[in-house]
Amino acid sequence: MLRKFWQDETGLELSEYAVAAALVALAAVAAFQLLGTSIATKIETLAGFIK
Repeated sequence: MLRKFWQDETGLELSEYAVAAALVALAAVAAFQLLGTSIATKIETLAGFIK
């Protein structure tokens, strides 16, 4: 099943885009939760440089 999926070269359908977007969102949430305050501090530092 996975081999057939990887070899399929037809265009993506809306449902596949939705699944991909959900996976990206879950990965982002997981990264923020795992890295916690350290990433928040770095983002605040970068925001300070931008202002």
